[in-house]
Amino acid sequence: MGSEDVYNAIIHKVDRSGTGDVRKKMRILSGMRSTGRLHLGNYITLEKWKELQDAGNDCFYFVADWHALTSHKESVSDFELWTLEIVKTYLSCGLDPNRTVIFVQSAIKEHAELFLLLSNLVSVSRLQRMPTYKEQKDEMSDRDLSSAGFMLYPVLQAADVLMYRAQGVPIGEDQVYHIELTREIARRFNTVFDEVFPEPEPILSKFPKLPGTDGRKMSKSYDNFILVENDANSLWKKLAPMVTDPARKRRNDPGDPEKCPVWDYHKAFTIEQDQQNWVVDGCKQALIGCLDCKRLLFDNLEKRLNPVWERMSSYRECNDTVRKTIEEGNEKARLSAQETMKMVKSAMSTRW
Repeated sequence: MGSEDVYNAIIHKVDRSGTGDVRKKMRILSGMRSTGRLHLGNYITLEKWKELQDAGNDCFYFVADWHALTSHKESVSDFELWTLEIVKTYLSCGLDPNRTVIFVQSAIKEHAELFLLLSNLVSVSRLQRMPTYKEQKDEMSDRDLSSAGFMLYPVLQAADVLMYRAQGVPIGEDQVYHIELTREIARRFNTVFDEVFPEPEPILSKFPKLPGTDGRKMSKSYDNFILVENDANSLWKKLAPMVTDPARKRRNDPGDPEKCPVWDYHKAFTIEQDQQNWVVDGCKQALIGCLDCKRLLFDNLEKRLNPVWERMSSYRECNDTVRKTIEEGNEKARLSAQETMKMVKSAMSTRW
């Protein structure tokens, strides 16, 4: 069975509802890389994080600056600023540091220690077979991704998850293979040494990845993303020129919503079924123009983001407060990480 067949088999058996079993309280871990300010694709993920937090789960959410280093080492001087802005967005989107541990990956040095130990439990050939390894090298061909760090980042990701003995990891479908590798590493450690790590389950988003405004993959390199922090005017400037179904060259040409990037955004941000029906019927029967469709999306996005924009405005001049939140979260994460490393060293019968 080839790696693509294995990936498809894994995807097939994962719950696609996007809900996870939020009634069952679990330890949750997830993070975002510090490669820039967050966009609407990240916002969908943050809504899932908040849902899991509000359901009473034990949540750990972090800024993955070491992961960013594997692909954006030339921008490392910007990481501190980006980390601060990312945490402001976390807070503005409803993550509560009184209920959720918010921390920065590089502040918890135990991640590097566990990463080193776990790297001895996985082969180079296994990492080279990771579908995302080749995909990301192709997608980021303008960057030097020849480093060992880039090839090993799935092991660092496994260390992130296993460090907090997470039981659930909210991810997109492109990351399912990484969680399967994490499960393999957990089983390998538990077999070779002693039972320490639970095997984490992926919690999939019910929405696919949003495309870029030009229909291509969303990428900072293409400048085809919409930042969460945009105001209403900036939002419309991004939405108005979005590409649509190429078949709709004139207003009276019928189209197919499934071929239109704007429809992907409607599926995520237009909640009312009658409004979705209006978009689908109007497009297929040429009853509405593409700008009509985009105006409805704009209205729904503006309503959804207005509370976030208001909170972001309140954090604009509060860098010291945000830094304190990060420091307090780092301390909580560090205590948990230290406890895990005690268990790891005991299982390995070492006092390193």
